Amino acid sequence: MRIAIVGASGAVGQEFLTILNERVDFPIDELLLFGSERSAGTKYMFRGKEVEVKLLQHNDDFKGVDIALTSAGASTSKEYWQTITKHGALMIDNSSAFRMDEDVPLVVPEVNAEDALNTPRNIIANPNCTTIQMVVALNVIEKLSHIETVHVATYQSASGGGAQAMAELKHQYEQIVAGEEPTVKKFAHQLAYNVIPHIDVFTENDYTKEEMKMFNETRKIMHSDIKVSATCVRVPVMRAHSESIWLRTERKVSAEEARAAFAKAEGVVLVDAPAENKYPMPLFIAGKDPVYVGRVREDVSDERGLTFWCVADQIKKGAALNAVQIAEWIIKNRK
Repeated sequence: MRIAIVGASGAVGQEFLTILNERVDFPIDELLLFGSERSAGTKYMFRGKEVEVKLLQHNDDFKGVDIALTSAGASTSKEYWQTITKHGALMIDNSSAFRMDEDVPLVVPEVNAEDALNTPRNIIANPNCTTIQMVVALNVIEKLSHIETVHVATYQSASGGGAQAMAELKHQYEQIVAGEEPTVKKFAHQLAYNVIPHIDVFTENDYTKEEMKMFNETRKIMHSDIKVSATCVRVPVMRAHSESIWLRTERKVSAEEARAAFAKAEGVVLVDAPAENKYPMPLFIAGKDPVYVGRVREDVSDERGLTFWCVADQIKKGAALNAVQIAEWIIKNRK
């Protein structure tokens, strides 16, 4: 297997390297790294060998590549997808470039892995981070009873804005402590000591693109008429996104039934002992693989409603890990 990483020096690209290093059973005979002019020439250690980042160009560098894990932004993905795939490489793309294209599957392995077998353009899209962790949890309930509506408030960490955003949050705290005016570049406002109810640009209906992604992507992944209303909020947490979710099912699902289903679901860890102050928190979940669920309870405002709290690492399950899991499933199941 020849594997390529595009955007190797970014936060998700670095996470690809970490995850592939950890997953010793992932078959890699050769790893190729690609990046911009700024990162070309940088060297990283991978499984005991030094690998140099090549400049991403329109050439035949992807000839012989089996799978390309790409995370260099939507504009780069749109420009280079034909270069990457023209010799048969499967591109698993972590940008928003192709997510809603009808001929590109949008995949979360715990939910719709078999969609990954139909790739007419040799592209599989990785969903948005907030959508990934939500649908892993929603799918558990969907198996019990069809979900009609979802309301979700997100609490999204700085990691969603990339490595520079994480660095900015840290620097803002340092500047404030030193009595300096905090630098604001990556977000609409100062994030330190603040929350910002604004992620991505606003659309005509006054939802942001991030919020509409959760509506549209969830329906595509789950092959469902489910309706999702989201408010996405940036919070001063370094890494791992949290979500508060309210949903309505066709039949009443009790909290006990939901907890039992979460407890045995693939990719989910139930942490739900509120009397003992045990529930998922980003402080303890950053760097971990699963989606964590807690605070499961019946909605007192809706007899067919459930509500729960959900936390996952945005860079891992919300990005790099999901893409690697897609690749693993493909390797195992594609004939």
